[in-house]
Amino acid sequence: MAWTKYQFFLASLMLITGSINTLSAKWADKLSAPGCNSTEPYNFEHPFLQAVGMFLGEFSCLAAFYLLLCSDRRRPEPTMAPPQPFNPLLFLPPALCDMTGTSLMYVALNMTSASSFQMLRGAVIIFTGLLSVAFLRRKLALSQWLGIVVTILGLVVVGLADLLNNNDHTHKLSEVITGDLLIILAQIIVAVQMVLEEKFVYKHDVHPLRAVGTEGFFGFVILSLLLVPMYYIPGGSFSGNPRGVLEDALDAFCQIGHLPLIVVALLGNISSIAFFNFAGISVTKEISATTRMVLDSLRTVVIWAVSLAVGWEAFHGLQILGFIILLVGAALYNGLHQPLLARLPWWRAPADAPGTDADRESLLAADGASINGDS
Repeated sequence: MAWTKYQFFLASLMLITGSINTLSAKWADKLSAPGCNSTEPYNFEHPFLQAVGMFLGEFSCLAAFYLLLCSDRRRPEPTMAPPQPFNPLLFLPPALCDMTGTSLMYVALNMTSASSFQMLRGAVIIFTGLLSVAFLRRKLALSQWLGIVVTILGLVVVGLADLLNNNDHTHKLSEVITGDLLIILAQIIVAVQMVLEEKFVYKHDVHPLRAVGTEGFFGFVILSLLLVPMYYIPGGSFSGNPRGVLEDALDAFCQIGHLPLIVVALLGNISSIAFFNFAGISVTKEISATTRMVLDSLRTVVIWAVSLAVGWEAFHGLQILGFIILLVGAALYNGLHQPLLARLPWWRAPADAPGTDADRESLLAADGASINGDS
């Protein structure tokens, strides 16, 4: 069945904005400008301020939700269900996980390459699977366990590629390793977020855009307030600002004043996350959850290709191998191998195989409302 122009537009929007989201954050990290108390330029390393911007982008999804709702109500036959009342505080625990995981990933992005950053995020499959078994009493199919094992192998290969290809002279090997480990740690927190959302939030039937926007609101407000104590807390080796604190927001604005181009990178990050969430949810609704996963994998290729083209990293064949292994692991875990096997006349899918309608809806819910899964 051929795609319509609207479906093609949604798929393109998801792929482009998803790629811009990571690339714009990395671009901001690469830009250099003098700060408040220095005449010498240095890199714009303000991960927590960038995370605040990302949550602002997610918060804007609330506006998108109400615009869609108003537009739908003007139709002769509305298709969107009226918003159901719910307690917004239900989203506070997942939002705290989202805030922590996102902040860790922005810190890690300062230490490792954009392509490795995107690939290592595939580790979320491992921890989501294990936590769903432990806390949601879910039984994983054999192919899902195999997908987890293959994903672990892929992570090892990508990590090995980083060790053997440490051509980034701006960071020491120890920083690259720390960055990769922080990304893995962030995926554990993202997995906890997904489990919390599925256990306590999804039963209230909240529209995904409304869920994303509500969590974005909590993340934006809380992290903005935390910027104040971060201005005084020593950051040690995790600090990239002259004062050596966790985050120096005032210094960030001074750098922006000296180099307004940084605003372009930040606006790219803020706007892309909002459009990416909207496009991702729409792709799942209009096409399929499988297409959404394929597009999410394709943006890793785009990010890697752009990073090579602009000279942010060097080519390493081992990284391609790691990406392919991670792709196979994700496909096995999400049951994407089932349609291929179904064409074989002798194949009979097991009853507990992933890829059923119920499993796809569960995957859709976890992917749609989990903000970290889309940032």
